[in-house]
Amino acid sequence: MPVSDHALIQAWKQVLTLSRLAPGQTVTILTSAATHPQTLSCALVATQAMGAIVNRLDLPPVNADKALSRDPLAYLGTTALTGNRAAIAALKESDLVLDLMTLLFSPEQHDILKTGTKILLAVEPPEVLVRMVPSEADRERVSAANARLSRAKEMTVTSDAGTDLRCPLGEFPAISEYGFVDEPGRWDHWPSGFVLTWPNEGGASGRIVLDRGDILLPQKGYVADRVALTVERGFATRIEGGLDAELLNDYMASFNDPQAYAISHIGWGLQPRARWSTLGLYDREASIGMDARAYEGNFLFSLGPNNEAGGRRTTACHIDIPLRNCTVSLDGEEVVRQGKVLDGWSSK
Repeated sequence: MPVSDHALIQAWKQVLTLSRLAPGQTVTILTSAATHPQTLSCALVATQAMGAIVNRLDLPPVNADKALSRDPLAYLGTTALTGNRAAIAALKESDLVLDLMTLLFSPEQHDILKTGTKILLAVEPPEVLVRMVPSEADRERVSAANARLSRAKEMTVTSDAGTDLRCPLGEFPAISEYGFVDEPGRWDHWPSGFVLTWPNEGGASGRIVLDRGDILLPQKGYVADRVALTVERGFATRIEGGLDAELLNDYMASFNDPQAYAISHIGWGLQPRARWSTLGLYDREASIGMDARAYEGNFLFSLGPNNEAGGRRTTACHIDIPLRNCTVSLDGEEVVRQGKVLDGWSSK
């Protein structure tokens, strides 16, 4: 059901307040051809109502000749900011950038964040934004999980479907996503609600089994038959199964890049307002699938780059795969048991 402008403006004001937007600060709203018009118009009203100096920077879309999908995460690295010094300078001079375009996995984003500019990504449909408007409680829960993950030296993941994965940790930082940007130089994504890190380079090993109902992104589809990934020295060396495995193999082969098969970020979902079932209710081009990435208790792993964490892999291929019913352990202590988060938060 569509949301009213009033409801979306109020949601924007809550997110901007949590992001510590103050009167007189400069906000640049980054847009492109696929930006949702209601999200943009309500962001303009909310930022001006809070006393900000507001700019809009509209940039042309890129990568259409390379990507196999219209999804903004289907081809990474090259963005409309690549080589665009004037646009980069404007964003660096901003206190807050509202990214309604999708500027992810790019060196330009890292350079902008280093100046202290905050960047908040918001590209889901307005009704998804309103349903999962973040709160201080989201930050507290995700931050507690982040602190636990930061201390861990090993993550293991198992499931009745056959997953048995070991990931040594410590080389890369733990990252928390709770939906707003309350510190200088912070990036976040509204909506979200999960914690993640990356295995030590070349360290992940074992087997990952996608069961019926698990999700592939950016394909935005539920797996119909089991898909088995053999993981050796940090890479998926075999992807086996039926039609879903064939489709995944063909898609990844189109990038012609061995780095696409590396195990990228790993973590678990902590957002109770996100739903596993929501993906089937939207047109594939309407959403990038944040419900699937954030729903409470998933084990979310990915294939592809690690440059977001300071690594060297910058492949254009990025696959996110949230799994149900997994048990996730840190140094032998379970934090998720068969898809149920064990932090006690649901009972608070």
